[in-house]
Amino acid sequence: MMQRRQLLLAGLALVGIIGGCSTLPSTTYEDHRQSILSMRSDTLTELYALKDSARAEVEAAPGYAVFNSAGLKILVVGAGGGRGVVVDNRTGAQTFMNMAEIGAGLGLGVKNVRVVFVFHNDAALQDFLVNGVTIGATADAAAKVNDKGAAGSGQIVMNNMSIYQITDAGLALELMITGTKYWPDNKLNAR
Repeated sequence: MMQRRQLLLAGLALVGIIGGCSTLPSTTYEDHRQSILSMRSDTLTELYALKDSARAEVEAAPGYAVFNSAGLKILVVGAGGGRGVVVDNRTGAQTFMNMAEIGAGLGLGVKNVRVVFVFHNDAALQDFLVNGVTIGATADAAAKVNDKGAAGSGQIVMNNMSIYQITDAGLALELMITGTKYWPDNKLNAR
């Protein structure tokens, strides 16, 4: 009975998080795009301050992506969602995207995460734009509330891309196996 209640709560949290990510604020699409681009700039500035070599890596790469996501982990299940943008450095093209994540494992808490993907070749960039799926394992501990506590960042290199994760203002302790889906946001990409 307790496990069923936990699964129901996690399912409701997933619906709320994904539903919140699929709606736009009562502003224009251009306002929403600008909000995402501002998040991208802020995240890259923070990444460059944390890792000196990241700026050169991002600028030399065929492309990169920046996402902001919020997630909720309750005991054995977790869910999250967010938005971001993929930038093709050669053409300057920007593709706005959504993301959703679901996971299983030990976890507890709410966490805000910014993720930067650096694509080391065109195939990795195009594969992300077309397929956008990642499955991975994560072991993470972050405890930070109202600018007090500890948070962190990390880097993973795989499949011709580097992935940087920056956490802040969250409270989480997790050991999760997650599946994350990224897909283009047709409303924000319409011109």
